[in-house]
Amino acid sequence: MKNQQTVDVRSFYDEVPFDGDITESIEQTFKQQGETLLNLSEQFNKAQYKLALSLMLQCKGHVIICGMGKSGHVGRKMSATFASTGTPSFFVHPAEAFHGDLGMITCDDVVILISNSGETDEILKLIPSLKNFGNRTIAITGGLQSTLAKNADAVLEIKMQSESCPNNLAPTTSTTLTMAIGDALASALMNKRHFMPNDFARFHPGGSLGRRLLTRLKDVMSQRLTKVSPDSPLKEVIVDMTQGHHGIALVIKAHILIGVITDGDLRRAMTRNDFDLNTFKAEDIMTLNPITASQYSMLSDAEDLMRECQIKQLLVVDDTNTPVGILDFYN
Repeated sequence: MKNQQTVDVRSFYDEVPFDGDITESIEQTFKQQGETLLNLSEQFNKAQYKLALSLMLQCKGHVIICGMGKSGHVGRKMSATFASTGTPSFFVHPAEAFHGDLGMITCDDVVILISNSGETDEILKLIPSLKNFGNRTIAITGGLQSTLAKNADAVLEIKMQSESCPNNLAPTTSTTLTMAIGDALASALMNKRHFMPNDFARFHPGGSLGRRLLTRLKDVMSQRLTKVSPDSPLKEVIVDMTQGHHGIALVIKAHILIGVITDGDLRRAMTRNDFDLNTFKAEDIMTLNPITASQYSMLSDAEDLMRECQIKQLLVVDDTNTPVGILDFYN
């Protein structure tokens, strides 16, 4: 094996040839972009945003995003956000569109064209075809007098003085603003459509939210239950509880759940003056009417119930109140 050398991180940073505090540049970027976003929130053209939202709400097809370079990367994220929040959407690369992918676009689609300058050649080449198809277009651009702006149905301005790039060249502030514009449109559409967490979960079934909102207790409950009868000797109950998987005993009579015994019930019983381990039975210390939930209940509702009742375990029953599982909650 080769010898591994330990790197002294502190000495490495001491040798980096930075003039002054490099974090000042980072701080300046944060401030510049934050101030530009705040400025946009106070000066955006409400009429144009209302028009853009109207076009998107009335769209019978997809909201299609087109952008070149960094605008394209932002456009892909914008499209993904729309699609996951109730607005059918996909991204089309403008150069590929001009070489065949225009066939992905139908007359029912609304097209959002992104170009900070408003003069991006690949974007402008699409305009005649989109007009011929009858598509309504929304421009996201910093060039209000640009060719793109003059040919769009709605124009959303990327309003800024300069990029946060030291050379005012690399798309930085402009892409931040474009991203924010996309998020603002998505949020407004969600509000208008009353898009709720359950709707979000339908498009994110693999995420934690989707799992909570779409999963039923029967899909996640444990079926390893410790069942005892009301007249079971307490000694046997304790043995069964310690050998079980959840540290809890379900008291069953004629297949029906009538009570439950937890370690808390055992501790409280042992403080009683009349406690006798040799004579006590399960029914003497069990808690009556334990909190239960139907096996068809949603996991999210069950977790809310457990938080409200401050319990870590929830008994799951079927339609006849027969226990069929248990849910452990550790969050």
